Amino acid sequence: MASVTSLSDSVQQRLASALSATLPEAAGADPLLRRSDRADFQANGILALAKKAKANPRELAAQVVAGVESGEVIKDIEVSGPGFLNITVSDRAITANLAARYADDTGRLGVPRAANPGTTVIDYAQPNVAKEMHVGHLRSAVIGDSVVQLLEFAGESVVRRHHIGDWGTQFGMLIQYLDEHPHELDHKDSQVSGEEAMSNLDRLYKAARKLFDSDEEFKTRARRRVVDLQAGDPKTLAMWQRFVDESKIYFFSVFEKLDMEIRDADIVGESGYNDMLAETCRLLEESGVAVRSEGALCVFFDDVKGPDGNPVPLIVQKSDGGYGYAATDLSAIRDRVFNLKANTLLYVVDARQALHFRMVFETARRAGWLNEDVEAQQLAFGTVLGKDGKPFKTRAGETIRLVDLLDEAIDRASAVVREKSQDLSEEEIAERGAQVGVGAVKYADLSTSAIRDYKFDLDQMVSLNGDTSVYLQYAYARIQSILRKAGEVRPAAHPELELAPAERALGLHADAFAETVREAAAEYAPHKLAAYLYQLASLYTTFYDKCPVLKAETPELVENRLFLCDVTARTLHRGMALLGVRTPEKL
Repeated sequence: MASVTSLSDSVQQRLASALSATLPEAAGADPLLRRSDRADFQANGILALAKKAKANPRELAAQVVAGVESGEVIKDIEVSGPGFLNITVSDRAITANLAARYADDTGRLGVPRAANPGTTVIDYAQPNVAKEMHVGHLRSAVIGDSVVQLLEFAGESVVRRHHIGDWGTQFGMLIQYLDEHPHELDHKDSQVSGEEAMSNLDRLYKAARKLFDSDEEFKTRARRRVVDLQAGDPKTLAMWQRFVDESKIYFFSVFEKLDMEIRDADIVGESGYNDMLAETCRLLEESGVAVRSEGALCVFFDDVKGPDGNPVPLIVQKSDGGYGYAATDLSAIRDRVFNLKANTLLYVVDARQALHFRMVFETARRAGWLNEDVEAQQLAFGTVLGKDGKPFKTRAGETIRLVDLLDEAIDRASAVVREKSQDLSEEEIAERGAQVGVGAVKYADLSTSAIRDYKFDLDQMVSLNGDTSVYLQYAYARIQSILRKAGEVRPAAHPELELAPAERALGLHADAFAETVREAAAEYAPHKLAAYLYQLASLYTTFYDKCPVLKAETPELVENRLFLCDVTARTLHRGMALLGVRTPEKL
């Protein structure tokens, strides 16, 4: 199925053609077309072009209007104000364009793929081995997963990377304790759940920490284990692998609850770059990018200074020979650029790490690993806040476990589903409750610009009113109900019919799906797609209230309105999937 040119792009092309014919030096200029409440579209670009050409803007606008090809697409075009163009498209064009999207049997709704796709490596969902995931892990996972979906849908080749915390001094303590208490990770049966896996790890960690803090001899043995681990001792590595495997059981269970696909091959933790660390340091030192300072290998920056005014360096290797996060992150860049052949590196990481990544990226640029052909960018995100506007904690002041938060969302959503749907079985209520609850959590996150903090309010998240995923899911389910009630009457486009105002508004917005996806993917901005989908559901609600569907006056009108319903449903379904949110057939 060929891609479908949106009405916006069709109008843009006609304006650009007329503009270059009227003013040859303006060839390639942007007419600055946008949606308008005065007409379907408004073009504002002529004012700036007239000023540059020292021409009268209204006269230039009138000349452009005379040269615009109207007919099938453009119904009316007029000059307004100092030289704006107000454009109205034909009802036939709206319906015909949607019909072309509707005919796309690939499920893409006529959305084109990128002409020159590249390779993007995206680093997101970074839990730590032997530690429970908490609310702080939510945003990286949810934002990262949606950006992956958007980029892949746009045609980009995407490599996922989950940079888990699986290395460091704490593992010496854990491995030594397990060596001395070998049955601590044994399971009663072979089918261990994620919760049980983490419960075992949590219990072992607390016991090991208690002994580490109270027994100097054990502390010495544990530190010796760190050396063995870093040296690659086979027995120590085998025990370390048990911790990683046990943690993965837990990770996969949490991501499954989040309705996210995490593949084992995509998990490349800190340990995955160990063999590169020494070479990374050597390359930086030999090139002069990094220098020795008080025994440590450092990179200095003119604009990064501490409170005392002295430079704060990026420490790549500590004075004792150990490697810090910077060495691992720089090695990861080398791997992603030279082995994975990435054009773009994305890091979905908390905004509080912005300075670290700024220094790492600048170091990689100085070393020549990043250049004009390879871009690295941190997709920084804000903090999840409680209703009081402070970082989200339990009443005891502890960080909230991610599993508990999701379970509560599912419980709240199940109560809403049970109340609204009398004809569902308990099994169906549980399934819908999970889809609605997890969808509510994801959508609340994604409907906010990533860099902003947002308040975690479950009552609002599972509400049927307002900008929530439940409102969108309910709109989708309502359409499915109408399509079922239609029986043998099928949706069919009738371009010859005039459209009511609510039909026109819905149709024009549905046609803008492709450009919205294009913009959201290019800017790594899922919140722009979420805003589009909320407006689509709102316009559908207005259409539903003002335009009878099954009781419309003529058979053709029934078919055309069913067609508008189904196009809307397909757009909601595809758009929500790109946000990682399910759209149940019934609610």
